Amino acid sequence: MSKTTLRKRIAVIAASALTAGMLSVVATPVAYANNPAGSANAATTTGTVDGSLFVATASNSTGAAVGIPVTTTGLLAAGNALLSLGLVAKDTSSGTAQTMVVLPGAAISLYAPVTTATAFTTTGGSFSTTRGGPAGITATYSNDLKTTLVPSALSSAVSNALLATATNVGTIWTAPSAVGVYTISMLTGYVANTAGTPGAIVPVLGTTALPGTLSGAITVQVVASSAGGTYSAAYSSCRTTAGTLTGYDSRTTTDANVDSAATIANGGTWSIDYDLRDAYAAALPAGNLVVTATNGGIVNYGATVGATPVAGTASTVVYNGIPTSDTVRIDQPTAGAPLTTTVTISYNGTVVCTKTVTIRGKVAKLAVANVGTQSLTGSAGSEQWMYQEIGRYSAGLFTVLATDSAGNIVATSGLGTFEPVASTLTTGVGNISNFAYASSTSSTSSSRFSLGAWTCTGTATEANVKVKFTTTATGEAIESPAFKARCAGAPDTYTVSLDKGSYVQGDLATATVQFLDSKGNKANSVTAVGANSWNLPFMTGVSFTMASGASATAVTKTDGSVAYTFTVGTTTAVTAGTYTGVVSYDSPANGVKSTPTYKISTGGDTTSNADILKSIVALIASINKQIQALQKLILKR
Repeated sequence: MSKTTLRKRIAVIAASALTAGMLSVVATPVAYANNPAGSANAATTTGTVDGSLFVATASNSTGAAVGIPVTTTGLLAAGNALLSLGLVAKDTSSGTAQTMVVLPGAAISLYAPVTTATAFTTTGGSFSTTRGGPAGITATYSNDLKTTLVPSALSSAVSNALLATATNVGTIWTAPSAVGVYTISMLTGYVANTAGTPGAIVPVLGTTALPGTLSGAITVQVVASSAGGTYSAAYSSCRTTAGTLTGYDSRTTTDANVDSAATIANGGTWSIDYDLRDAYAAALPAGNLVVTATNGGIVNYGATVGATPVAGTASTVVYNGIPTSDTVRIDQPTAGAPLTTTVTISYNGTVVCTKTVTIRGKVAKLAVANVGTQSLTGSAGSEQWMYQEIGRYSAGLFTVLATDSAGNIVATSGLGTFEPVASTLTTGVGNISNFAYASSTSSTSSSRFSLGAWTCTGTATEANVKVKFTTTATGEAIESPAFKARCAGAPDTYTVSLDKGSYVQGDLATATVQFLDSKGNKANSVTAVGANSWNLPFMTGVSFTMASGASATAVTKTDGSVAYTFTVGTTTAVTAGTYTGVVSYDSPANGVKSTPTYKISTGGDTTSNADILKSIVALIASINKQIQALQKLILKR
């Protein structure tokens, strides 16, 4: 068989096997982070023997590609001397799903660790300088140079044993001059002879077939010109961080564009980490970067993500560098003053990142709200009171919301201490204590409030008191406005009143229960109202069952009252009339059943015959008056 015929057979066998799907495919190895075009080559030890195909990412813009040496010993190390020409971009894998972008006529150096026969095939372009394998092996090519083979064993005169250790094979692929998409495949594996044992593949192919395992494959896009070196938003990222990320890479970082939800307190710093890349996800070349901040924000540049740079001195910083895994630090211009600033980063005149961040200022205002009434000898307040007011089951009788001068919520936990303004305390309200400090700055979290309670000394009284917050770091104190701290006894008597005297079917009714202590003062909001029951004909409790009553653990409002809502006649037919209900509370020592009276109508026409007759009489009288007035007018004429 002629050498030309053999080379044709190589191409035919490879093409047929690929088309028919006869090739087995090795498992794709763990992706190795092949560096972008122009950087160091990967070591073959990072791949899978007989299962990885590497591209020499080290490239030169002129000259020629460099393939593996004629004789190689051991596997190729990282940063080896192989070179590619015209390589634009290469992905990070080395298995059967690789991608690569090259220029027309590019010469790409390929290499792999193998122990078997190895063939390279392509749908376009050609191979040359195919080398590797044991000494004495000569690579062969198809006539069109689209297939090349490195045999796996020595000549027929030598032992036919399989290779015990991996060796290097490589080739140089020259891309077509036509723009388009092409594939490169690497096949490995032994071919069984007629006896069913691994057969020798010698430089003269004979009747053996190509290896049968697809161990590496690259989809290659040949482009007319490179889009490399130009900023691409698709492959670039930036995000705000509290501090700075470590190893921030737009290609691999999880949620690379998701901003931090952290809150930065007074004196803290924000960071913006960014990683800019071109259309092939390759690092951009050094360029002019400009960082600006509004509202006087202070910025500074750091070339190492994971290491926060020192504080800057101005709202603009300009530098020249490679914008890969860089960071920007943001500080307040004035200590204690809140800052909301928009930071803009541009690369060679193109805006690549815009972020707005806030740094809280010092505590500038205290707002007291949700003020209850303390028991006569209490000091801790009520968990139930705070739960009813803000949904937080923590003891207290009032809330304090701390904000900076811009109205931003400031968390007080670990920042300073609360205490009463001593001059506002009285003999009846002797102290304010039991403070719980705010731990959140969210406007929807109940933990944005600090809590406190005052101490009553046994007398029903009230006083206008204040609290103050002192920042530990500076010693600066801020006072709250005065608020009324009231002391009263537990519920002793009660009355029930309805918001209206009469209702129409479908109305909402409100019943208010007013509790008084044994001295006639409005009861405190610390002692629970206790078990109760309700019987109001044709009314239904909105949030409780009438027979079993409303919550027994509830406490009153600040004024000693509790309000309940009812629907009027919505579940049963209503009979118009006047009704008397019965309401019972068990806890008040002197409590008796309350019997509120009310009317209910169906909402239809309730006009009686007497009403109609009365209207007729009134109409006749009106007509008579008009006739008399008309007669007088005629007589005058």
